[in-house]
Amino acid sequence: MTRPISVLIVDDHPVVRRGLRVLLEVQDGIEVAGEAGDGATALALDAEHAPDVILLDLKLPGMDGLAVLGELQARDSAARVLVLTSATEPASASLAVRSGAAGVLYKDVDPDALVRAIRSVHDGHLLLAPEAAGTLIRSAGSGGPVAGLDALTGREREVLAEIARGRSNREIARALGVSEKTVKAHVSSVLAKLGVQDRTQAALLAVRHERGA
Repeated sequence: MTRPISVLIVDDHPVVRRGLRVLLEVQDGIEVAGEAGDGATALALDAEHAPDVILLDLKLPGMDGLAVLGELQARDSAARVLVLTSATEPASASLAVRSGAAGVLYKDVDPDALVRAIRSVHDGHLLLAPEAAGTLIRSAGSGGPVAGLDALTGREREVLAEIARGRSNREIARALGVSEKTVKAHVSSVLAKLGVQDRTQAALLAVRHERGA
């Protein structure tokens, strides 16, 4: 049998931790490795249990989530970190990705979507909420040339920016004044050139390349 995905829950609110535990404990193939209400405890539990995935809140007492991410990287932790943050913290979401997070979701995410996200990051995928992706790709674009995107044409860069804003092919076609068929071709080209499987991964890969990952 395949070993269950072990998840460490890190949030300073007991009610949130309890809700996440209840949600995850009824899922097939997922088990809760432990809970932490602060950064120091999270690091201790990571060392003790070696969880596959860490659900990490950024606002923690003492050592915040960004500091935890930094320490996990320094320790070469094998855990994949999925950040759960507030939609009012786009800058923090951007910093989290640059600090090694495998994904960023907002706390109002649908429970089923959260479970799918845990499985996705465990499988090695990179994952962003559409709103966070838009913020990240815009910040990447403001920092000068982004390594790894030089293979994209100007139009493909425009399409990538629209993808990161969570827009559909039809919406992109309307925004750029081209046909939906043309947009589909551009999207396929962007994904192929960046070597990713979906739109979210494309936006996040651009950011990861910006920081030299």
